[in-house]
This record gives sequence, C-alpha cells and structure tokens, in this order.
Amino acid sequence: MSSAPSSEAGPQAAGGTQASKVPGLDDFLCFAVYSANLAFGRAYKPLIESLGLSSYTQFIALVALAEQDDQSVGSLGEKLFLESNTLTPILKKLEALGYVSRRRDPADERQVIVSLTPEGRRVRETARALQGGIRVSSGLGEDFPVVQKAVVKARDNLLRAVRGQPPA
Repeated sequence: MSSAPSSEAGPQAAGGTQASKVPGLDDFLCFAVYSANLAFGRAYKPLIESLGLSSYTQFIALVALAEQDDQSVGSLGEKLFLESNTLTPILKKLEALGYVSRRRDPADERQVIVSLTPEGRRVRETARALQGGIRVSSGLGEDFPVVQKAVVKARDNLLRAVRGQPPA
C-alpha cells in the first residue's frame, strides 16, 4: 500500500499544512499551444492529403506564396519560421508536384526565388474553399479571430523576449 496522501487531501508540506498545488499540463499555456498545434495538424491532414500534399509545412508554404509570390527562400523561411536547409527539401517536393518553380535571382545568383505555378494557385484556391471546415471544427465561432490574434501576439512577444526586447 502506498504511503502517498490521497488526491482529495492533497500533498502535505512539512508541519502538516497543505502544499501548493503542483501545476498540471493543462495549466501551461505552452502545452495548450503545443497540443492545439498537434490537433490542428490532425484536423488539416485530410485537407492536405486531398491537395496531394504530404505535410502541413508544404501547405503553409503555398499559403505564404499565395500571399506574396516570387519570394526568396530566405524571405519565405523567415515568414514560416524555418531555416533554409529545412525549407529547401519542402520546396523541392512542391516543385516535383508542379506547384512551385524555383529559379536563381538574376540580380543575385546566391538567391533562389520561389513562385507559385498556375497549378499551385489552383491548389491554394481549392484549399481556401475547404479551409472553412477547420474554423467550424474549432468551435470558436466569433472568437476565432480573437484567439488567433492573441496567439500571434504571444508568439511575437516571446520572440521579442528571446532577443531581449520588451513586449509590444
């Protein structure tokens, strides 16, 4: 038989007083965001597969290119929070699918410019039409844009903190 106190009574601190509750996973915002990311990945999987894609990262690369076409790999990587060595194989797969084209920048041969092909634009438009189901499935209703903006604000402020800058 265990000598641990029952969960109803809670842990006892020295001197017999109740100790502070130890935070559980659901008490951590970072875990909520991490696990929500996993849930979004699962929710997006059928959409991604219906587009002929194999990863969420391929999908967001198409979204970012639809937002601003003809980007350098470096610029696209900054938007997606990916290093070039991670992004390049993703872009090669998208190019093999016929969704993007890559070419050297004539003004700077060191730069590779990525563009959506007509087929890539078609796939992005198809995704846009299908994406509303994810919003509905989240159950957030009118709070969806509020939550999205709050998560973006938290992300941006955390990145500022890492750089030693105050939150915005």
